[in-house]
Amino acid sequence: MDFSSIKDFFSNFETEHVMEMLKNMNLSELIYEPWFLITMAVIALLCLLLKLRLLFATIVGTTGFAFLIAYTMERGTDLEGLNNPTLLTFIGGGAVMVGLVIYFLFIRGD
Repeated sequence: MDFSSIKDFFSNFETEHVMEMLKNMNLSELIYEPWFLITMAVIALLCLLLKLRLLFATIVGTTGFAFLIAYTMERGTDLEGLNNPTLLTFIGGGAVMVGLVIYFLFIRGD
């Protein structure tokens, strides 16, 4: 491995390339990617084992809300007679996610 291959590798991490990649990223596709979910689960478990509660709550909360938003937008949120199961799932899932974040940040003490 010579210096030019290292330089080419790190040239992909320039700000313009990273910003372009983030613009082209689609949250609804990413949240259903198995490798993304496995990576987030492994990182969350490591944070839980290392007692990094703030990072654990951030990862679980962000990933959970991203999944809830992708799920809700995929199914639609039309109110038909004030009874939409998708919207109720979003509200219930959001309450569970907020409860988990509050529990791990403020209530649980190791």
